[in-house]
Amino acid sequence: MAPTVCLFATWLVARLVGLLGVEAVGDWQSSLRVGVAAMFVLTGLAHFGPARRDMIAMVPPRLPRAPLLVTVTGVLELAGAVGLLVPATSTAAGICLALLLVVMFPANVHAARSGGEFRGRPATPLGVRTVLQLVFLAAVLASTA
Repeated sequence: MAPTVCLFATWLVARLVGLLGVEAVGDWQSSLRVGVAAMFVLTGLAHFGPARRDMIAMVPPRLPRAPLLVTVTGVLELAGAVGLLVPATSTAAGICLALLLVVMFPANVHAARSGGEFRGRPATPLGVRTVLQLVFLAAVLASTA
């Protein structure tokens, strides 16, 4: 839930700042880009903090070297967030982040089906995870269109 709140709250704040005259976030798309970037900074940093153990457990067992995969995806999320904020790379970063969301979705499926916990709470059900993933995907694509 934190990524969703981060995405929409940051988008709203950036949009309000844009309405106050800050040209860099002067339209809905550029302010959405800031929201998406903030969300990926949040989720990217989570790959290295207290949630790391739970993220490693989310990786389907058929995939090798789960800790390395969590590290790589965290780095990619952080790099993508920075790339979204650089005009010359924002479109490429958005496409890469959209692909990353698709590639990481099996980990969400595994987490939902395994019945495990994430940071001490029951795993989010698959239906909710799917809807959230589609919202994130739509936000990434809309921010770079």
